[in-house]
Amino acid sequence: MNIGQAAQASGVSAKMIRHYEAMGLIPKAARAYSGYRHFLERDIHTLRFIRQARAAGFNTAQIKKLLSLWQDRQRPAREVKQLAIEHLNELKARISELELIAQALSQLIVQCHGDERQDCPILDTLAGEDGAKEFIESHDASRSRARSNRPLTK
Repeated sequence: MNIGQAAQASGVSAKMIRHYEAMGLIPKAARAYSGYRHFLERDIHTLRFIRQARAAGFNTAQIKKLLSLWQDRQRPAREVKQLAIEHLNELKARISELELIAQALSQLIVQCHGDERQDCPILDTLAGEDGAKEFIESHDASRSRARSNRPLTK
């Protein structure tokens, strides 16, 4: 099947298929005499795997590792589990960081009158005025806490 058909069958856009091929996530597609890419059913299966891994938030390096583990039928399940645990810990840390950012932004929203006045604590903070140092320091501190509070992997 050609790239358009592969895109439709896998749920991955033709542009992303080319990108994954260039990155080495999928092998270079065979080419027809006309020069068009030709994809096999196993390629579609791999593209679906990548799509699902992306939907789960795995980054490219993690997807490469997952693909390697998926294709190695002799691999121990503990390696897959370890990778998933590490990813989950990263997601939880990012969630904590985003929650702290949301709290800080909520405080700024409360402080903003939102009327016809010219002053705006939100813009002042983003511009480095009126409490910007505290906002930035609290954000940086939250990032440090989120990283240091990551659960140990097993």
